[in-house]
Amino acid sequence: MKRIACVIDTISRNAGGLSSSVRGLMGTMQQQGDDMRFFTVVDEYSHEDIWAEFEIYLAQCRGPRKFGYAPTLDSALELYDPDIVHCHGLWTYSTQAAMNWRRRTGNPVIIHPHGMLDPWALKHNSWKKFLARMLYERRNLKEASCIRALCVSEMESIRALGLKNPVCVIPNAIDLPGPAKDDAGAIRPGRKLLLYLGRLHPKKGINLLIQAWAQKQQEALFADWTLVIAGWDQGGHEAALKRQASKAGLAWTDLQELPESETRLQTGLEHPPPLVFTGPVFGMNKERLYRACEAFALPSYSEGLPMVVLEAWAYGKPVIMTSMCNLPEGFEAQAALRIETNAAFICDSLKQLVKFSAAERQDMGARGRSLVETKFNWPRVANQMREVNYALVRGGELPDFVFLGQ
Repeated sequence: MKRIACVIDTISRNAGGLSSSVRGLMGTMQQQGDDMRFFTVVDEYSHEDIWAEFEIYLAQCRGPRKFGYAPTLDSALELYDPDIVHCHGLWTYSTQAAMNWRRRTGNPVIIHPHGMLDPWALKHNSWKKFLARMLYERRNLKEASCIRALCVSEMESIRALGLKNPVCVIPNAIDLPGPAKDDAGAIRPGRKLLLYLGRLHPKKGINLLIQAWAQKQQEALFADWTLVIAGWDQGGHEAALKRQASKAGLAWTDLQELPESETRLQTGLEHPPPLVFTGPVFGMNKERLYRACEAFALPSYSEGLPMVVLEAWAYGKPVIMTSMCNLPEGFEAQAALRIETNAAFICDSLKQLVKFSAAERQDMGARGRSLVETKFNWPRVANQMREVNYALVRGGELPDFVFLGQ
């Protein structure tokens, strides 16, 4: 049984989709027999969002939390003495701590960028990332034993930066939900719901979705539809989206303004306006939204491989998304409609989605669920990751989904 250290800047909701993808992968590997420990940095939600199934070392941050400088990570890793380290994410001290350990011990480190080396992601706050690359991150990436790409497109972005390391192409995955456990708490909306769920961040393209939605509100086809924006604000983007909706004359409501109760979502969606902001949703409320919606939208400019799309498919929901979501399998399987990052294109795709019959949308969603069942399940993905671990630790032959640089 190998000792695996997982280094990540945060395990809380602040990590977004990275949180559920890392937890799912490493949890499955732990169930398959690996000795697993997490090393992370405390933030405001760490204790509330703790992952009880793992042993977790929580380091205190010194200085700005955004960089996450926590020098005790180094000594904690040395004390644990793992066989291999998995480092999730970039641009914080976590990567440096992982690579410090590699330089001390010579043992392998796998870096998981999770889409953070894609072109759009590099352009966002570009001067900060350029500075980080020059100071430490480029060296860290060059010296990693292996880099994990979530898809071929991400591997191409990695190679475009001149990195010659072995790259393993291993996707994200998802647990399939079973039947609804408690119908009494189900959401029964008074209108059909199109759902966006995730961080409220400029890279997600939510402003384009709202722009397109406002343009379609005069059409009878959309008379009984509501766009639901569910997620947590980042950098004040939620306020900007609300101002945009008001300026476009789009009626909206914020369910966070309702009294806190178990029925807040149900009450707020009984007779909703064309646009609803729910605020952050987790656990059962998140499941209820997936079950209640007719379809899911992700007009993102940049993704690694988005967990929310896999979640929507797992609940049997059709998806509209951009090619930058890096799930071409969804288009090939006719489980998703392709959109581009412009409002006119999104308008056309929205009209197509709304014109589908309920049966046609259900068929799309069923194809998505089948795709998750066959390709994006955790046991399959975890087995691939364990093959890479064994090869790196024992010096064996790398599996055929690991590609060497030229």
